Parts: sequence; C-alpha cells; structure tokens
Amino acid sequence: MDGDRTLSPLKLELAECAASFFLGDCMAKIAETGEPTLIRFVFTCERGYLVRNDFLLQRLECCLGVKRVETFIAPRTSVPHLAFRDVDPRQLNDVLSCAIGGLLGQNVVAEDWEAESLRLNGEFQNRFSFPWLQVDPIPNWRIAWVQGRENIDVSRRAFEAAHALGVSVVMIENPGHWLEPDHGPFAHLREAFLPVSIEVDGGFTQRIVDAVRTYQHPIDGLMTISDVRLPGVARACEILGLPTSPSTAYQSAGDKAKTRMLEDDAGESLTLSSATELPSLLSSERGQQLVFPMVVKPALGWNSDCVSKVSDQEELVKAVERASERHASAASPSFGVVIEPYVEGPEVDANIVLLDGEMVYYDIEDDFPTQADGPNAGMEANFQETQVVLPSALPPDEIQLLCESLRQSILRQGFTSGVFHCEARVRCSTMHYTNRHGLLDMERKEEGQAKERSVYLHEINARPPGYLESVAVLLTHGVDYYALRILLCLGSAECHRIHALSRPFRDGQQFHLCILIIPQTGEGVMKTEDAGADLFRRHPELRQHVPDYDTYLKKGQILEGPSARSLWWIANFSVTSRTSRLECLRRAQFIQENFAYELD
Repeated sequence: MDGDRTLSPLKLELAECAASFFLGDCMAKIAETGEPTLIRFVFTCERGYLVRNDFLLQRLECCLGVKRVETFIAPRTSVPHLAFRDVDPRQLNDVLSCAIGGLLGQNVVAEDWEAESLRLNGEFQNRFSFPWLQVDPIPNWRIAWVQGRENIDVSRRAFEAAHALGVSVVMIENPGHWLEPDHGPFAHLREAFLPVSIEVDGGFTQRIVDAVRTYQHPIDGLMTISDVRLPGVARACEILGLPTSPSTAYQSAGDKAKTRMLEDDAGESLTLSSATELPSLLSSERGQQLVFPMVVKPALGWNSDCVSKVSDQEELVKAVERASERHASAASPSFGVVIEPYVEGPEVDANIVLLDGEMVYYDIEDDFPTQADGPNAGMEANFQETQVVLPSALPPDEIQLLCESLRQSILRQGFTSGVFHCEARVRCSTMHYTNRHGLLDMERKEEGQAKERSVYLHEINARPPGYLESVAVLLTHGVDYYALRILLCLGSAECHRIHALSRPFRDGQQFHLCILIIPQTGEGVMKTEDAGADLFRRHPELRQHVPDYDTYLKKGQILEGPSARSLWWIANFSVTSRTSRLECLRRAQFIQENFAYELD
C-alpha cells in the first residue's frame, strides 16, 4: 500500500515493530523536507517462508525512484500473512505488523503521484515475478567455507547471501586471516573461524576433513571458490559424505591440458607435461605442421597469467619454458603446458548454472580485445581483460550455440550441477570488433561467404565468476551466483530455492553494464591515496552511473607494470547506462581517459 501524504508523524501512535519504526522514521524525514514522498509496504496473503529474507533489497538495488528499502523478516522466519478482505485502515498497527518489508521513494510532485505509483507497480511485477515464498520451513543449515578472500570489499556480498539464506558459515582459513578475531569488526559474518593451514599440499584434504569432523556442530555442506583448492575440497566432501560433484571433474576443470583434450577439436592443440618434451615435438611431423600464431599457457593458471601469443618457433620455445616454470615452486608443483591455435573471433565470458544436467540460468558477456589480440602484438603483450560488457551484443543464435556447446563441455568433464565460469570464442562469428569514431565495439560483418560457426573453449572454472563480475550480474539481471553456489553445496534438498533464485528480472537487464579494468602501465610506488575515489571527487556526476567500483592498488602499494608476473589491475569500475550500450561504452571511455594517479 502507498502511504497517505497527508499524514503527520505527530498524529500517529505506532506500536513497536520494525514496520512501525520504518514508517515513523520515513514520516519524520518527510516532515523535515515538506515534500510529498511515496512510502510503500509489502505484504503477502499466503503463509510461508522467504527464499531469502532480503529479496526486496537485493532485487530493488539500483531501481529508479527508490531511496531506501528495508526488510522486516529475519531469515528462516515464518512470514505473517494478511487477508486483505479483513483489512481495517483504522487498525494501522495491526496492518503494519504483517508487513514483510517497506520502501521509501523519491520525492514526487502532487500531479505525478499516481503515475509514479503505477510505474513502481510495473517495477514490482518485473523484479518480483519469481517464487520468493515457499511453503516448507527452511532448515538451519551450516556450511564450512574454505579460504576467505583478501578483504571485506571483495567478499561482502557472499556473506550477505549466506545470512539472507539462513545459512551459518564456519570459515576454514590460515591463522592470522582478517576473519579470525572473535571480537573483530567482521566476526559477525561467520559462526566460527577454524585456523587451519589451507596450503595445497599432500595433507590439505585431510586437514579439511579433520577440521569438519572435530567441529562442535554438524556441518551440512563444504565449499570453496578457490580454483586451486576445488579438487581437494571436493575430495574432502566425498570422504565426509557431503554433497559434491566428483573430485575428478574438478581435477579436469582445473587442468587446462585435460580440459583441452576432452574437446572435439582437441587435435588442433598440444599438451606437454614439461618443457623438456618440446624439442622432440618440434622435430616430429606434428611439430613441422604448426601454424602460427599460437597461444602458450600453463596447464594450471588463472587471470590469464603467463599466457603468451607466439608468432614463430623461437618465441614458442621461450614461451613454453616460461609457462612450464610458472608454478614449479608451488607446494604442488605443475610443469604442464598447453599449446593451442590463436583463434580469431569475439571472446565471451559465459556463466552457466546447471542443476541435474539442466541449464537453469546463463548469462553471456562480451570480453573485449586484449593487448595480445592486437594485429601487431608481440610475445610480451598480455591477455588481461580490458572491458567486459553485459549483456552480449552477439546475435541470439550465437548465444544459443555458446550455451549448448559449453553445457556439453561441462558435462564431458563429469559435472551435472554447479555454477561455472567459462571463457570461449565464437569462430566464424557474424560479428567483429571495429573502431568507429574512436570507440571500440562489436558490429555485424559485411556480408561474405558463410562459414560454419563453432565454439572454441578456452577454459572452464567450476565456480562463480570473480567478485566484480558476480556483482555485475547481480545488479544487471538480479541473479546472485554466490547464493546459488551456497545452495548447491547443500545438495538436492535446496532444488526449490535454486530454481527460484535462478530467475532474472522478467523484462530483461535493468541497464547495460561495462566492467572497466584499469591496468598497470608503469612501475613504482603508488603515491595517490585512492585513485578511484579521486576520480569521483573530480567528476562527481559519474558516481550515479557507477554502482560498484574498487581501487585495488592504493597509496604505498607497489606497481610492477604491465610485465608483472601476476596481472593485477589498479582499479575496476562497473559503468552503466539505462539508455544504450553506446552510452555505456562512452562513459567507460571517459573514465579510462580521466583516470589519473601518481607514482614515486
């Protein structure tokens, strides 16, 4: 219901409940400004439990005309229902006690009041057309999460998801992690912290098993989103009898050589167990048939680290030696190398949610060309992402081609359920990147000889996309990959909530979004306090179009430059436009051109 703008907070005698406090606070703010404002409360006429208690906050994030949203229901709590035929407006306290949440809208002039209320009705239908109420009570689940992230800025949403789902988190991490102090500022995010070495060595899996078995309360699920720890954690689940995909599937996904050899086009690529195998390969008939350019990468790796594009045999030898040595000193050394053709065509990030082999959700994002994709790029050029734009501009038939091909690739590895972050290219796509008027974007190729299109898989990561991309999907489409991954580790008992929370906004994305990466271009010590915040101080008009950003390298941190062994960027920005993809890209370009910092 919408609040009556003629009411005064002084005339209301409100009972002590969350909805009443919310109304009183909103009315006080309205009285201060003297401007009419819409207040809306949300009710349900059915009994049940919210699939996540913060669904109003989550799905209304970035909604135009909404200044504040609150939920009044704790996780796993039975929802009070309201029989509308029995509503008595004179019993305001009784009505408010049944509200599950409320929102405060923007100030609205009197003549626009009805139109704004109707617009908000449309937003509700768009954002809440999914089964957010379930009949069955939600169990008091507890999961163990192996490896926390580096700070709260790149993990907050995951902990919020767990809390909203009614899932308690026990963190298993190395001693000294920022989540360890029981009286620290973030202790409330976890039920307990278990200081255990999570170094991936021969004893890793057993240490996880022992930590779960000796914990004082039963653990219902075990998970990690750390690539290198996925196989070991899956093996621990198998030992403990907890829900999981096969540990062998995670081993295949984590090994780019095994992944490549499972593909139908595996014959185009070569895999080496170490660089010592290269001389015999080059002297063989297969070695004489190599077609350059080619791509060389470690069999184990992430973030496009140590991936090289080579144009001749001399560069191939250097790149193979470098890739083979990249993880030679790790606790579990890996010397494997993959050599594959350089495939032209638009690259995508494809995020896929499977449940019992069925694709319940996907999103495809355009991964813009990197340094190494340039026509004159040398061996030192890297494949670090520059921009990721969602939704994709590829035509629907190529989107479907990607989805079905990648689904089959995931199934071949032995998975039937999970959240997967895949990287691939569309060979012989009808689209290509071109620069028009100083702005790079995809457009349709000029008509020519039709060639059969296909998907070339680069890698499958058996976990959600990175934090900034997971947040971007949540903001753009309303789907929370962290929530889904948490539910998946609890097994078949959570199929209903997985299906429910895999539903995006009914009317499509709420805006175009570009994830802009600011790479390191120089070496030195960062002198600027926070280059991202500094950008917004100089251009405050940008902030409303950037719902999420992070400055990774701040004052005092060392920049190793574009040739650094680990490809970490300075900052990232999620740039949006509700009007068009073109406007979104122009805003991203403006940020890129005006981002500035100083080095010592």
